Amino acid sequence: MANITAALIQELREKTSAGMMDCKAALTENNGDIQAASDWLRQKGIVKAAKKADRVAAAGLVAAAKSKDGTFGVIAEVNAETDFVAKNEKFQKLVADVVQKSLEVYGDCGCKCDGPCDCDQKCFARVVDAMSDEVGNLIATIGENMQIRRIAAVGGDSVFKYVHNCLCTDMGQIAVIVALNGDTAGAAEIGPKIAMHIAANKPEFATVDQVDPAAVEREKKIFTESGATAGKPDAVVEKMVAGRIQKYYGESVLTEQPFVMDPNKTVKAVLAEANTTLAGFAYFLLGEGIQKREDNLADEVNKMLGN
Repeated sequence: MANITAALIQELREKTSAGMMDCKAALTENNGDIQAASDWLRQKGIVKAAKKADRVAAAGLVAAAKSKDGTFGVIAEVNAETDFVAKNEKFQKLVADVVQKSLEVYGDCGCKCDGPCDCDQKCFARVVDAMSDEVGNLIATIGENMQIRRIAAVGGDSVFKYVHNCLCTDMGQIAVIVALNGDTAGAAEIGPKIAMHIAANKPEFATVDQVDPAAVEREKKIFTESGATAGKPDAVVEKMVAGRIQKYYGESVLTEQPFVMDPNKTVKAVLAEANTTLAGFAYFLLGEGIQKREDNLADEVNKMLGN
């Protein structure tokens, strides 16, 4: 039997883009013959799939949809490799199908859990599984890697959606859904504006109660260690820190932010004037957080072989 070295595995991986374990198996099956191993991978369909899966999908579309009764909504991000594909009608249909399936699956769940649960993960997995054939068929047709990256859902008495930089109906680069409770007429008036506010200001939290205490403590530490409070009496420092935390809330908490269409009022005040309260929101920016991996292939191969 041929000695399957790191150099052989690396050469076959560079030639085919297949995974290291697949390359090692192919070389083992074919006595170290690079060309025969490459043909073996092709016969098993590994090369074509690997080449697509290794490519980073950071383009695509985010989309929003809500239920017929207007009390439940979802946003979803479906990625492809290029902006060109995002303009493809077949890809747009895929995205539309994903959000409609998400409405069905997340709506049927109707999670009433009091606190963190795994319902979101289960619903997401159900959507991905239900759409796997459609996604796979489109990958084969268009020739680009694609993935359903994430989905979020909110519900309340009234739900509103907003999509920024629309490429087509309800699909674009930024998607927002916001749910309000309370007066229906008031919600109808203010809901679309709150959705646009979220798109413009990108809050991290819905209310002060949702802010991670660790984040607050981190803000206090950063402020006090900046030197701004040096030499000041404790009572003054306490007021300064409280003011800094209030500023932090005004920057990161939706209900505490100055309303984009009337900065003299907070979002919380605007909601109260409309006899409504915030039930929840979700915000997606296309491709946010996606980074291409930078792998050292030689190190990776040697690590696999235990060298």
